[in-house]
Amino acid sequence: MTVDDHPIVRAGIRALIENEADMTVVAEGGDGAEAVALFEAHRPDVVLMDLRLPRLDGVGATRAIVAAHPAARIVALTSYDGDADIYRALDAGACGYLIKDMLGTEVVGAVRSAATGKRVIPTEVANRLAEFVPRVDLTAREIEVLRLAAKGLRNRAIAQRIGRTEATVKVHLRNVMAKLGVDDRTEAVMIALQRGVIHLDD
Repeated sequence: MTVDDHPIVRAGIRALIENEADMTVVAEGGDGAEAVALFEAHRPDVVLMDLRLPRLDGVGATRAIVAAHPAARIVALTSYDGDADIYRALDAGACGYLIKDMLGTEVVGAVRSAATGKRVIPTEVANRLAEFVPRVDLTAREIEVLRLAAKGLRNRAIAQRIGRTEATVKVHLRNVMAKLGVDDRTEAVMIALQRGVIHLDD
């Protein structure tokens, strides 16, 4: 099963998979909520799941499917390559992580590996994880504050947006900078974007 909100991407993956004599695409979804329903209906051997999806994102859909079906084999196939993105997907229960610009042969190989119960972590993805140790764990509120800072909002505006005081916002930003190992908010935003902690399209 393939899940991606771009029909052209789904068509490309379908062509790739169905070129293999022993594989077929049994279902295609365009958002996370649809993916959960389609999994229930079709029980595919392997799911290729984008992370950036409407309604319910790929991490949420993966978590829901794996919660109901612990043996589900879900491989994230996404353009997001930050270590935080990778950790989130694997933590949700994905058995693998592929970047969309990888070769078609790698995607087909990954589907075969996932179907036999193996984890699918290509060298490029493993290197990305190794590059950033330790893992960064920000609270939901810290991520929200960081996202707003990335949009150019100053502390007062962020405080108004989240319904807290300016002093509280400063504390959150201080905590974020300490966890990311940086000295100012601009650097914090840059590192968070690079690592996939936040995205400009959030």
